[in-house]
Amino acid sequence: MAQVMFTSADDVLAAYLSGEIDHHSAQMLRQQIDAELSARMPARLILDFGGVTFMDSSGVGLILGRARRMQATEGQLVVQQAPDSIKKMLDLARVEYQ
Repeated sequence: MAQVMFTSADDVLAAYLSGEIDHHSAQMLRQQIDAELSARMPARLILDFGGVTFMDSSGVGLILGRARRMQATEGQLVVQQAPDSIKKMLDLARVEYQ
């Protein structure tokens, strides 16, 4: 089961993801992250995948959806500790990762 913990400072919201991200958990994570984005309206969103043990294509959809949302508000999305398996797709989508 996936979980997310948030920290916020200035205009930066960081979401620390852990566990397994699949179709079911991605929907729950999407709702939680979107609620925090709506409440805080950050200029920068950091998604940290350091605690993720498994991720299928639903996790990629989660990232790309948040990237579009941040672009719509002229914000920035940064992905930290991205699994190697998705870095090429992030490059194609022009999502920054560290």
